[in-house]
Amino acid sequence: MSAPDDLGRFLSQFGRLAEAASGYAARERLGDRQRLVERLGAHLGEDPSALPVLTDEVSPFRFADVDLALELVARETDGAELIGVGGGEQRWHSSLSEMLNTTYVELPVGPVDYAKVATGPDSERSAVSFGIYLLRWRHDGAEHPVAVAIRGARPQYGATPRLEVIAAADGVAAALLGRVHELMNAHSVLRGQVVTFGGSEFEASLGMPSQGQVTFQPRPQVAASDIVLPAGTLARIERHVLGIGAHRDRLASAGQHLKRGVLLFGPPGTGKTLTVRHLLGMAEDATVIMLSGMALQLVSLATQTARALQPAIVVLEDCDLVAEQRDHFHSSPLLFEVLDALDGLASDSDVTFLLTTNRVDVLEPALAQRPGRVDLAVEIPRPDRAARRALLALYGRGLPFSADVLDEVARDSDGTTASFAKELVRRAVLLAAVAEEELGDQHLRDALAEMTADSSAITRALLGGGDWAESGGGYA
Repeated sequence: MSAPDDLGRFLSQFGRLAEAASGYAARERLGDRQRLVERLGAHLGEDPSALPVLTDEVSPFRFADVDLALELVARETDGAELIGVGGGEQRWHSSLSEMLNTTYVELPVGPVDYAKVATGPDSERSAVSFGIYLLRWRHDGAEHPVAVAIRGARPQYGATPRLEVIAAADGVAAALLGRVHELMNAHSVLRGQVVTFGGSEFEASLGMPSQGQVTFQPRPQVAASDIVLPAGTLARIERHVLGIGAHRDRLASAGQHLKRGVLLFGPPGTGKTLTVRHLLGMAEDATVIMLSGMALQLVSLATQTARALQPAIVVLEDCDLVAEQRDHFHSSPLLFEVLDALDGLASDSDVTFLLTTNRVDVLEPALAQRPGRVDLAVEIPRPDRAARRALLALYGRGLPFSADVLDEVARDSDGTTASFAKELVRRAVLLAAVAEEELGDQHLRDALAEMTADSSAITRALLGGGDWAESGGGYA
């Protein structure tokens, strides 16, 4: 026999010896603890390492839903058991199939891992963050042994939530996952809630999916009487956002689509956000998903969730950040996601996209002009004199300001916004408090003079006025 043949036989035998030694060492480490592969084999009645594993990636924003749904599936079966997996952090780096097929690190049955997840503004549940359900699930008139592994997210490993299902009989794993998704939508903790989805700048910079920062918000309550807009404007917006949902059956029977996009545009501080808050309070049964800033990158996930939990409203605040006009030199990839989200909904989806922007001039024409994307665009303008008077009366309700001074200040505050009026009243109260005086008309006049001067100084600084440099760092 040649030397190469001898070397090959030696290496083969050495490899088997090393594998056997590794397995022996692993069993020594296990001690009396049951091996995971043995426990699953006893339940399934077959070698689990030889069975296919069906994997289902879960939206990071719906982990509480999938945990609850799997618990409900377990309740539908007799003798369901939940076990954990030992092995420390190694588990997070391996799929279930890899755990069952490895020989150098054999994992034992261990305790179940749990994590706290929010289910509402003031509620939470202990969700299984790493565990395996052993079920006998009925399918096509027969009971089948099934193992379902559930794991949560681990941002530090880039791991997203997922389910992994093992069943010997064909079609059982897929059918079970179908039942899980059905229960997820029927019992979702997000349904009828107001939530914000969040993602970190670190994840975005690495191109990582968000790990599911869901924040539940109390549903806002803003009365129509607290909103000052041009006559008929609020009623027009309400009819489109709320009226379509209220009359969905009649519209659908007439062949009319239910999905809609509404764009509120105007300068900062004119009442766009307040109007949105009013609409959300009125839409009591709607699931609301709010995205702003970095979270705008999550519009596709938000749309998927809204579709599953309709009636729903997806709020995109300051959408000009991602939907600027495309040209030969600039194109935002997030813009395409926004457009795809608006286009991808079925016509019978009771989903509203509610967008706000301070800069309608830079919005992509395809977003603002094509029906079925945005079919109602409403300007929220700076208030005119009558509106400024109404705003001062609203924010000064219960305060000792005369009608004459309200008229005077409304006249002299031309070009200001609703937020200016609100701050004006607060500034007047502050001036009186600092001076230890009874609040009166003169404090409102002084507040206007002070805020007008402040506004002028800021404007000069932003526009590069020369007074700042000439005065050595202050205005002359």
